[in-house]
Amino acid sequence: MSSVKAIFKKQAKDTYKNMSVLVQFLVFPAVAFAITMLMDTTAEGMPNLTNMMASVFAGMGLVPLVANIIAEDREKKSLRFLIMAGVKPSSYLLGIGGVIFFVSLLPAIAFSLINEFRGQEFWIYVAAIMSGVSASILLGATIGIISKNQQAATGLAMPIAMVLGFGPIISPFNETVARIFHIFYTQQFNVVAESFGTIAGQRPETSLWQSFGIMWANVAVLAVLFVLAFAKKGLKG
Repeated sequence: MSSVKAIFKKQAKDTYKNMSVLVQFLVFPAVAFAITMLMDTTAEGMPNLTNMMASVFAGMGLVPLVANIIAEDREKKSLRFLIMAGVKPSSYLLGIGGVIFFVSLLPAIAFSLINEFRGQEFWIYVAAIMSGVSASILLGATIGIISKNQQAATGLAMPIAMVLGFGPIISPFNETVARIFHIFYTQQFNVVAESFGTIAGQRPETSLWQSFGIMWANVAVLAVLFVLAFAKKGLKG
């Protein structure tokens, strides 16, 4: 636990000092709020743009961010002493990912408030976003571990993140895309999000457990991939 605490504190300080990182957590809910204020989001046929922004945040925005953080650690060898002390993959991931996870709670809550969800709907929506956040943290961490440097991490993370982020937006208009993305956490977040009516509290019947099950299965698979990547690459440059 001491190694987790040390890594967590280091990452918390780095995140607090890095304004460009903090902005990424603010810009998505800010845009969603602005859209809600400026547009008639209740018009017939109008998609829920807040859901779209939440999906892009959880599925696309965090992957390159986490990949860059970890690739920077590897490139600068700033955590080599922790490796020599026997830091486990889980300890490193909890330290780095824990900071990103807790900071991401604020946008998740903001998106739910913008949608005017209350009670059970509020917490289901937040849980769906945070499930996507968890998967994105693991995916970004794996990319960061296998990349030689920050530039390589960005080059690999961005296209993957864009596919995961925008695929579910395209899926309603293309049956083939919908079938392909059905197994990915970003699509299942959309399934959960769209299960709520345009008016808070209205929800048609849907298998929320199935959607959450697929998202958590994504998390489990990505966790295994991270452990394997860490075991092979570690934080060595």
